Amino acid sequence: MERPDYSPAFDSLLVRARKLLRDDRRAVLGVTGSPGAGKTTLAERLVRALNGDGEPWAAHVPMDGFHLADAELERLGLRDRKGAPETFDAAGYAELLRRLREEGGGAGEGEVVYAPGFERVLEQPLAGAIPVFPSARLVVTEGNYLLLAAGSWARVRAQLDEVWFCELDEGERVRRLVARHEEFGKDHDTAVAWVRGTDQRNADLVAATRDRADLVVTQRGRAARG
Repeated sequence: MERPDYSPAFDSLLVRARKLLRDDRRAVLGVTGSPGAGKTTLAERLVRALNGDGEPWAAHVPMDGFHLADAELERLGLRDRKGAPETFDAAGYAELLRRLREEGGGAGEGEVVYAPGFERVLEQPLAGAIPVFPSARLVVTEGNYLLLAAGSWARVRAQLDEVWFCELDEGERVRRLVARHEEFGKDHDTAVAWVRGTDQRNADLVAATRDRADLVVTQRGRAARG
């Protein structure tokens, strides 16, 4: 797998992330961008690098754990729109971010906060999959709709110290999305149709939030996910 380059340079991003820490309060950094733009890759690389100095003090909490389960999407008539803003528990996500900000930090006090994960093979959320320990001084969270101002999504931005917007060449972003859908079970034609339909509508919505970000991070190279 080719490691992507970033602009600003990755070392500069590490410096900026460290500067979010103030006193003993936990900081929360958001990474957003359209589907396939590399959010997960950047978030995971940041956390690995920040924790490489010794005792782990950064945690990764994706937004994907707040997908509604397929059974609930079926009940709501939203199964064919999975991944759109209304197919997530936005209020639950905002509440988790509030808890993460208020519990833990440099003093290592407070309780473990459990966040849901997302099982890619099953394409289903998984409750209590990610423990965030009190010693975590920085939480990096990533997802499509961190800067969306509609409904309960508007509560998310207030819980984030900064939000970085990931960008990737559009052709590469689309190619990566098609490959991802194929990897997890869709045939090629179905994958292309989904990317051009549901995924593209979501991507257009996310792109409209770009100007609200604190920093735009451009990626070059073929990162894995996001």
